[in-house]
Amino acid sequence: MARGTQHRKRRPRTDVAVAAQPAARPKRPKRPAYEEQLFFGRLRKHGKVVFVVLAGVFILSFVFLGVGSGSTGISAVLENFFTGSSSSGKSLSSLQKATTEHPKDAAAWLAYSTQLQADKKYDEAAQALSTYTTLKPKDANELRSLASLYYQRASDWYTVYQDQESYNQSVSPTPLLSPNPASTLATALTSVTNPLSSAVSSQSSTNVSTAYEQFSSEITNWENTYKKLGVLLPNDASTQLELAQAAQTAGDAKTEIAAYKKFLKLAPNDSEAPSARKALKAAEASQGSSTSSSTSTTKKSTSKSSTTTTTTSG
Repeated sequence: MARGTQHRKRRPRTDVAVAAQPAARPKRPKRPAYEEQLFFGRLRKHGKVVFVVLAGVFILSFVFLGVGSGSTGISAVLENFFTGSSSSGKSLSSLQKATTEHPKDAAAWLAYSTQLQADKKYDEAAQALSTYTTLKPKDANELRSLASLYYQRASDWYTVYQDQESYNQSVSPTPLLSPNPASTLATALTSVTNPLSSAVSSQSSTNVSTAYEQFSSEITNWENTYKKLGVLLPNDASTQLELAQAAQTAGDAKTEIAAYKKFLKLAPNDSEAPSARKALKAAEASQGSSTSSSTSTTKKSTSKSSTTTTTTSG
């Protein structure tokens, strides 16, 4: 008997267990309405928005308000906007105008000089500070500042002098081989001139001379300022030492010797005393030789004049 299995539909097995389905998450109970009105409840609900806002405020506090940069932030910006001043204070033109309108106002000159120094205009700053110290001659602090400016300018001009001297040597080098000065060839070479080389050499020599004159002028100003300080502070050892050093650089042996002696009297045991004694000894020796030379020249001149008079009389 043939099986009746063809096209027979399979019946579902009733004994197969149904696959276990994951249990559904229980829903969180809705928070009470009163909790939504509390601060932390609202913060929890809008946490992301609050975080973004706080981050923005933090960044703006650094960029816009100048936190950590040393500035006074938006208050300074608004103040400068309404007053027309720069971040460093009043504008240079307004400070200059104040000195023009009130030439006897020492405070105006001091403010003008301070701003010029901030702008690295040291020549004008020294002139303005010099005017201030003329109006306030007993301000020792600003006299020291003025002396410092003069010394800085002297250093700058000395650097220029050295550069120009080196350039002068490069455009007019000494020849490695040169003929005998008495020879015909040497005479012929000296008579030949190069117009371009002569012009360059002349300009370079002028620059060297100008730089050295400016250097000498600033050194003299430096010394003269310390002379004022020496009179103002006669019992200050450091001032006397600085005056002696300034006078030594300026070649003023008389002032140098007097200042060194005063320093050694005020501070004989100072750490600078040994070097001061050596400098004093050298200055006295130099002054002695200069005095001897001057006396000898005077005697020769007197003797020559006397001889000329005797000859005329004869």
